[in-house]
Amino acid sequence: MADIFSRWKEALSRSSKAAFGRLPGLLGASEITDETWDGLEALLIQADLGIDTTRSVLEALKGAVRTRGLRRASELQSLLQAELRSRLLEPPLFTLTTRPFVILLVGVNGSGKTTTAAKLGRRFAEAGYKPLLVAADTFRAAAVDQLQIWAERLSLPSFVGQVSADPGAVAYDAIQSAVARKMDVVLVDTAGRLHTRYNLMEELKKVQRVVGKALPGAPQAVWLVLDATTGQNSLLQARAFKEAVAVTGVILAKLDSSARGGMAFAIQHELGLPILFAGLGEKADDLQPFDPDAFVEGILAE
Repeated sequence: MADIFSRWKEALSRSSKAAFGRLPGLLGASEITDETWDGLEALLIQADLGIDTTRSVLEALKGAVRTRGLRRASELQSLLQAELRSRLLEPPLFTLTTRPFVILLVGVNGSGKTTTAAKLGRRFAEAGYKPLLVAADTFRAAAVDQLQIWAERLSLPSFVGQVSADPGAVAYDAIQSAVARKMDVVLVDTAGRLHTRYNLMEELKKVQRVVGKALPGAPQAVWLVLDATTGQNSLLQARAFKEAVAVTGVILAKLDSSARGGMAFAIQHELGLPILFAGLGEKADDLQPFDPDAFVEGILAE
């Protein structure tokens, strides 16, 4: 357990140092004043919690201070940690409700979907499942090649469509192949697309519909891969994808490279989407199940 927490602490060091590292100076031995609240508000916004989430956190803290009759700023540290932790959902337990269980991976360009797909495949294989990686990003030859390279490196089966082929057709054929091969999990790596481009989002909806035709009830999950380094912009992405394809969970990629870890609270506060996994590094085993306790302790470590 100690190793897990130290791993999260190391991965979140940028977020902790960039904003939360100022907490000890802000919450020193002085009494709680208007300046204390102003400083805490500025800190939380800088940490990318967002204005709405920050205001909600401050209101909760002020209420607790009044109820408990607290006066010292130093007493806010534990209150803040508890309040932040209360705002993170526990990741739901993963169960195979059907086989194959189809997971659609969506997100904007460069979010890390392809790498995440491969790392997820490795996790499923280590758990005893038979995963199939599907390269449905047919717009970029590099994406197809990247997934193939990962699949070979990790000894995972893959299904690759031709470059410029219809991504829906590729996904359809892949699922039929998965059924025939008795695969347990199908990870469909879709093309990255800007959440502001209507035609591209409509095409993603088409892929989702085609997957349902290939296997009734599929996809059983739609996971949005977000680049944690994008901060509050990721909230706009999450909202757009949730409305378009009914996202069921979020994966925070590149969390170790981000100084904006606070956006995780905004995602859950405003969208109610659980964070399922987080990328803590570049290695194949650095995609870890999201741990709310380790996450909060990590960003407050400094």
